[in-house]
Amino acid sequence: MPAEITAADLPALRATVLWSTFALAFVFGAVAQRTGFCTMGAVADIINFGDWTRMRQWLLAIAVAILGTAALAASGAIDLSKSIYTAPRFTLASYVLGGFAFGFGMVLAGGCGSRTLVRLGGGSLKSLVVFFVLGVVAFITLRGALGVFRSGVIDPLGAQFATTQDVPALLAAATGLAKARLQPIAALLAGGALLAFVFARRDFLQFDNLLAGITIGAVIVGVWYVSGHLGHLAEHPETLEEAFLATNSGRMESLSFVAPIAYTLDWLMFFSDRSKVLTLGIAAVIGMVAGSAAYALASRTFRWEGFRDTEDTANHVVGAALMGFGGITALGCTVGQGLSGVSTLAAGSIIAWLSIIGGAVIGVKYQAWRLQRMSV
Repeated sequence: MPAEITAADLPALRATVLWSTFALAFVFGAVAQRTGFCTMGAVADIINFGDWTRMRQWLLAIAVAILGTAALAASGAIDLSKSIYTAPRFTLASYVLGGFAFGFGMVLAGGCGSRTLVRLGGGSLKSLVVFFVLGVVAFITLRGALGVFRSGVIDPLGAQFATTQDVPALLAAATGLAKARLQPIAALLAGGALLAFVFARRDFLQFDNLLAGITIGAVIVGVWYVSGHLGHLAEHPETLEEAFLATNSGRMESLSFVAPIAYTLDWLMFFSDRSKVLTLGIAAVIGMVAGSAAYALASRTFRWEGFRDTEDTANHVVGAALMGFGGITALGCTVGQGLSGVSTLAAGSIIAWLSIIGGAVIGVKYQAWRLQRMSV
């Protein structure tokens, strides 16, 4: 940002960050509503039907996010070391346990945090319950009783790296080569490998599949630019310190949908408290629901949906609680770690992403086992 920015410029700049994030999340919500983009659904499709279509949508989004984020970093528009994902603290147990809990929970709850917001926009009252339970448990895990357990028992089980934990930095430390050279190479290799797998099947080349993967990956890149470039102040005019406007973490952020749901509930409940202000994460939550609702209404697919029975209710409540705890513990969800985090090539994000997939696989198999027992 310009060095001459003054305190009088901050409200307009903050509004630019919030409205830009809302617009990008609105697009995400509308596209996900149209295409059925869903990580839990992708895992279930593979296990139950051997269908990799939705998984390829997700992998395409990851590839676009990796390549686009690397391009922003190479151009100097953003600094990936300023994100929470690349921090030198490597909390292995948090990534694995939190990721597994989130993955298992999203199966019980019928979708991850982003899918919950999309379904909510489409008229799902079940997702409204998941939204509240996930948000409350996430806040308890952030700052309440579960937060004490998380920070005292799980988070210490890790290591402190001498450098940031993104793969290019780790390779640079091990080989002595310059990180600036390794970063684009690593991004091209990772993104290229994913693209090769995605497009290995020609039947994937359909409009909705390309729309989902390319647009959602591009949205992740767009929010990195908004937060890390438009909202970046090398020297805040009031504190004289580096700052990223409108972020809850105080660092550069892209999309994530666990902690932001908790912050949204906090903002709504204490709206009259002037210390509670709109942030990038809250704007993204609202944008997701609005985009999904807009498409559902425009396409006449909006439908009210309630719980089938007591068991269905219990599954969604337990799943939401596991997502709230797991998403905070793992520092993100299928979008927060699986897209935003992985786009930075952070080692912890890759492990959290794989743990989420592992938890989802176990969750889908558990659900199939229960259905089989009930049918006997």
